Amino acid sequence: MLYITTTPWWLRMLFPSDLTWNIPTAEKILYLTFDDGPTPEATSFVLDELKKYNAKATFFCIGENVQRYPQLYQRLFAEGHRVGNHTHNHLNGFTTKDELWLNNVKEAAKWIDSDLFRPPYGKIRNFQAKVLKEANPPFRIIMWSVISADFDNKISPQKSFTNVKKNVKPGSIVVFHDSKKAFPNLRFALPETLKLFSSEGYRFEAIV
Repeated sequence: MLYITTTPWWLRMLFPSDLTWNIPTAEKILYLTFDDGPTPEATSFVLDELKKYNAKATFFCIGENVQRYPQLYQRLFAEGHRVGNHTHNHLNGFTTKDELWLNNVKEAAKWIDSDLFRPPYGKIRNFQAKVLKEANPPFRIIMWSVISADFDNKISPQKSFTNVKKNVKPGSIVVFHDSKKAFPNLRFALPETLKLFSSEGYRFEAIV
């Protein structure tokens, strides 16, 4: 499984311009994000953990999961978090025809009311990004600066936490996954992340 836990400048240059990779700030703020939900076990766990620290986060949701678990989706709003579009069926922008991929984003938008978008796998082509940014209303494409790799079942939960611990700085956008696949790593890495950085004076905010 190939991925990079941080996004260096040269990697960002390979992507379309105007994507958001971090949110510059002089304050101790981290932006925790969660992809691929909502799912009953993982998303409920995440919300319970965030509540302990009065932490706010951004959830990039799969449209079909929102259809399946509407009450859980509504809980995200009720507890003060933000949501974003992550396509309806988690389609890969590099391997899916543009029309099909863009229509899948539109289908998700019927269920997810947000101007934020994150491409599944972080894969988006220039044309796709251009169409989304010129939509009415336009999408803001949110990437990340640190990835926990909680989805990788070949690493330990401790390694997933270390990926975050060693790489974040003020303004980092951090990716976790509120999915069944990631849950074994997430249930260790997220509480440890919240505990450590809270003790260091950080606060956790949603992307606005």
